[in-house]
Amino acid sequence: MRTVIPTLLILAVTAAPAAAQGWAEKMFADGLTHDFGTVPHGAQLYHRFTITNIYAVRMEITGIVPGCGCVTANPSRRILEPRETATLDVTMDARRFTGPKSVTIRVSVGPEYVSTAELKVTANSRADIVFNPGEVTFGAVARGTAATQLMHVEYAGSLPWQVTDVVVAKELPLEAKVEELYRKPGAVGVRLKVTLKAEAAPGSLKEFIYLKTNDAASPLVPVLVEANVLSAVTAVPAQLNVGGVRVGDAHTRRVVVRGSKPFKVLSVDGGPEVTLLGEPAAAPGQVQPLTLKVQAAQAGDFKREVKILTDLQPEPVIVVVEGSGVP
Repeated sequence: MRTVIPTLLILAVTAAPAAAQGWAEKMFADGLTHDFGTVPHGAQLYHRFTITNIYAVRMEITGIVPGCGCVTANPSRRILEPRETATLDVTMDARRFTGPKSVTIRVSVGPEYVSTAELKVTANSRADIVFNPGEVTFGAVARGTAATQLMHVEYAGSLPWQVTDVVVAKELPLEAKVEELYRKPGAVGVRLKVTLKAEAAPGSLKEFIYLKTNDAASPLVPVLVEANVLSAVTAVPAQLNVGGVRVGDAHTRRVVVRGSKPFKVLSVDGGPEVTLLGEPAAAPGQVQPLTLKVQAAQAGDFKREVKILTDLQPEPVIVVVEGSGVP
């Protein structure tokens, strides 16, 4: 039997089952519930929960069980070291239900001492507004390229329903416009045009914009927008683990940098521990192989971000180098 066990885990073993579930819920400091409100039928909904390991031992997300097929939940990582934070992305498909819906997501944490947190998402899918498709999806877009997608919004009801504007947060690289296509008794059709700007930064984008309407009961209608902006320059591998490096010695590792068009490597900055062996190629190329020299300044684990700057984009591409200095 272990002589040192955190108090929380002793409680998890000796307390009643209902009480044992409490400590996992404490890892969700920002809340366990989210209400999407009233949404159009067919809308794709999204919310990000934050989970933090507040305990002194490693934790693992051992199970995620949504209470309905209309909900999916995906963690950014499953293993959390002490004080490490991850996210749980929850999507809810409003095509799968009409009217109010509440879904519980059971998130189990363990594996040696298991506790379960219950998250809850709710939404009211109104059948009189329909999105087609359910979200604006750009997919993969090369950096520096503008892209446009369309969505059709249909209203069927007795109100003189109208979309008066589109609300887009200033910090988002998006533009949006609406055009009324038709209006007849009991029905209105609107086309939403969303443009991803060419200056969008590399990375994943998953945000809401809002249709502003004259419906007092639902003045803002959320529309989910997703895109994956690809960097003009990538490095393979993006992570390097060199293992044990004796202090004073050096290991070399090869990294291949690729661009969307021919480019030059301007500089490589990894601090004193990681340097470029030789000089970058003088001629532009779409593929530039580099050899990195890795040294350990002292004994113990190390982790360095190597910044490779090119003339193809203003920000450097990053390669993470990890290892351990050995005396």
